[in-house]
Amino acid sequence: MKVTVSVLKSKLDSKETIKKVGKTDADYIHVDVMDGQFIPHHSLSIYEVNNLFENCKKQLDIHLMVDDVKTHIDAFKHLNVHSFIFHVETKQNIEELIEYVHSNNIKVGLAINPETQTDSLLPYLSELDLILIMGVTPGLGGQKLIKETVDKAFVLKGLRSKFNYHYEIGIDGGVNLETRPLLNDCDYLISGSYVCMSDNYQEKIDSLR
Repeated sequence: MKVTVSVLKSKLDSKETIKKVGKTDADYIHVDVMDGQFIPHHSLSIYEVNNLFENCKKQLDIHLMVDDVKTHIDAFKHLNVHSFIFHVETKQNIEELIEYVHSNNIKVGLAINPETQTDSLLPYLSELDLILIMGVTPGLGGQKLIKETVDKAFVLKGLRSKFNYHYEIGIDGGVNLETRPLLNDCDYLISGSYVCMSDNYQEKIDSLR
């Protein structure tokens, strides 16, 4: 099981948190970017993301909860990016965005909000490297997992097997030791406060694997 650490909520400041995650064997760092328009929350600005992650050695999964997806891809594609993940709920042209990310030799994923059905992903499944199931309403760290969202992983795993798709399935939100037994249909877990509000990041990551 891959484990990606979100640095949205931590006991330490952002730079110290990133440095500490960098010393673990976490697969990636998950970077939440919110513009206050796509969802009613702000997080890191373009300037802040570039400032914090300019020299980051661990690869980044950049989760774009923004209206203007392409502008943010252009702003961050020079970083050590493993994947760009944007939302199937976007009003922008999803096919064009998928193609654009791939043209930059970067993996691409679609995130799906708790209230959105997996049917909305069907036109894009053959082109995706990642699917990110939002286990909570996006925007705030430390929320409890909406358990019904886990069913999407089972559905997506079945579709992948049936049609020989290659995407990985992840879940973001409410991932901790208590919810971990529910998440075996996923390929990777994104955990934020469970790891970063603790004193021993590696221990928490090991417990999720």
